[in-house]
Amino acid sequence: MNLAHTLTQSPKDELHGLAGLSLQLMEMLGSLVGALLLYLAGRAFGRQRMYAVVERLPLVNTFDLRRGEEWFARHGEKSVLLGRMVPLVRSVISVPAGVEAMPVGRFVVLTALGSALWNSIFVLAGYLLGENWGVVEPYADVLQKLVIVAVVAAVAVFVVRRVRSIRAR
Repeated sequence: MNLAHTLTQSPKDELHGLAGLSLQLMEMLGSLVGALLLYLAGRAFGRQRMYAVVERLPLVNTFDLRRGEEWFARHGEKSVLLGRMVPLVRSVISVPAGVEAMPVGRFVVLTALGSALWNSIFVLAGYLLGENWGVVEPYADVLQKLVIVAVVAAVAVFVVRRVRSIRAR
């Protein structure tokens, strides 16, 4: 079976593999650049100035930053690796890593690994689905709409609660 597949494999198959690899590298690079910017902001500002900046941002409070710092302190470097696979945490975890002066080399390696693992799930899913994407598309469309509604509802609840807490002060 492998011999038959090898003999009938077309150059297009190798190109798909290369396209997936280059897509993976570009996604990892994009994730790494964004994470590094937030890491550097945390490192440059330090704890006190970061709190001063957060206090001036609308709809953000220092409780969120404190909670992120506590999570980072509790889980350490693994929070950078695993945090890349959790929406919202993916961005926020870079700031405490910078504030806590995590070595930049370790930060880059863990961020690259975590991003590569997370992005690989989607690249692999696309590769495995291949030409069969049309079968999944109607379900993906419904799921996408449900996720959008859930995110909009969550943001609305967040904004309402935050505005109420600001007014209550």
